[in-house]
Amino acid sequence: MTLLLYTILACIAFVSASLPSLNGTSVRTLDASDCPSCNTRTLWDIIWSCGVTLFACTWTAVHTNVPGMDEKSFAITSRRLFTMVMALIAPELMVTWATRQFFSARAAAKDFNDEIDAQRAKTQGDHQVISEATVQSLGEIEKSSGSPSGPKPADFTVWTATNGFFAWMGGFMLYVDSKPHATLTPNELLRFVHEGYVDMPIITEADIEDRSKGDGLSKGIAILQLVWFVAQLVARYVQNLPVTLLEIDTLAITALTCIAYCLWWKKPKDVRRPYVVHWKATSSPPSDLTYEYVVNILHEIVLIRSYSRKVESEDSGVCCLPYFFYLADPFVSLMGIDAYVSPRAARSHRIPSLDGYGDYHNMTTLFLGCFSGMVFGAIHCLCWDYSFQSHTEQWRAASLGTACVPVFLFINIGCSIWLVDMDSGHGLIMIIAATISSFIYIAARMTLIILMVLSLRSLPPGAYDTVDWTSMITCIFLLLLSKSEA
Repeated sequence: MTLLLYTILACIAFVSASLPSLNGTSVRTLDASDCPSCNTRTLWDIIWSCGVTLFACTWTAVHTNVPGMDEKSFAITSRRLFTMVMALIAPELMVTWATRQFFSARAAAKDFNDEIDAQRAKTQGDHQVISEATVQSLGEIEKSSGSPSGPKPADFTVWTATNGFFAWMGGFMLYVDSKPHATLTPNELLRFVHEGYVDMPIITEADIEDRSKGDGLSKGIAILQLVWFVAQLVARYVQNLPVTLLEIDTLAITALTCIAYCLWWKKPKDVRRPYVVHWKATSSPPSDLTYEYVVNILHEIVLIRSYSRKVESEDSGVCCLPYFFYLADPFVSLMGIDAYVSPRAARSHRIPSLDGYGDYHNMTTLFLGCFSGMVFGAIHCLCWDYSFQSHTEQWRAASLGTACVPVFLFINIGCSIWLVDMDSGHGLIMIIAATISSFIYIAARMTLIILMVLSLRSLPPGAYDTVDWTSMITCIFLLLLSKSEA
């Protein structure tokens, strides 16, 4: 978190140094006093409009995982802001993360529905063997003894994608002897239900939505802000007014954020408490749980972090890279590679911030991720003829690289999955090619950010003009009137 704060402060200082001075005369800007009859806007109006749009879209679209049991509001908000920053830095990877969670939620719902059907079929088969009188006798004995019984298969509810999302975002907490033990993945919960160690959780989609903090007001405000922002850009294009690179970048980020939001449409938002699942068996739970395993080697990870750059634990087999790994882990997790379970997450009994998915539909996920990168680069190509002072070719090359490299990555990784043995020499060549392509893509994205910031120093004069909505609405009205008469 300290590194993130220093990075934000450095970016603010860099942007402030790049912006024109309020008292400077080197950059020609328009002001309302220079042209009383014209509608103008200032540089800070442009930055404010883009900032509000980005914040509204990312705040609404980002659906975080279930926090720890005893975590404070500051820690939860900080983790949410970190996820929002990742959405601004790598929106195409957020689409990849949302895609993986979408397919994982559907697979979990299907697996649990199959288990429910199997238990119902088994119960019906047992009822055919036991006579009705015997069933009544057993029921009277159970009532008189007062012994607790688990839910009956007839009480089970059908799982939907919302249930699947809830399970993958850390919604089920295993309790052993009335104490929290570990957060269960859907696969672990399904295995324990099938083996009879825990009862099938009875939680409907309505119950999950009741735990969710998503509301129509915040979504409506974000949608209105986005519609207003896009309408302004379209109107500026119609009236031949230049659009700034910052506005184009904002459009690209919000476009990918909307894709992720559609994939997360059924995911609960800001759920604070998990559903408790009690361990019924007399034996202890297995020690190979996904989010309980790191707790057992917590002291080893702390020692590894303190005394070594790369040390492999003999007991756990976990290889820790304290410096490079922490910087690369958010991006690696969003790409679908196994997320690193930090000691803080394990201690809080929660899943990592950027985890919560399984290994499903890898090619489809890869296609959507690469397609998002292509869309991001294609939107930046809309400023192909933007009038730079001396960086026009760099902007075109960076935009084209951002749009084209994902195509090569999809073909390369797709061929390596389907056709090539990764242990052979061809597999090594494809790994090297994918690594080089990734670095080219990162360099192109960084170039776009730098040129976007530098462009704020000398915007075209027309960039400060606002849309003449009176003439715009009049033209639309006359166009609709002419079509109705025809």
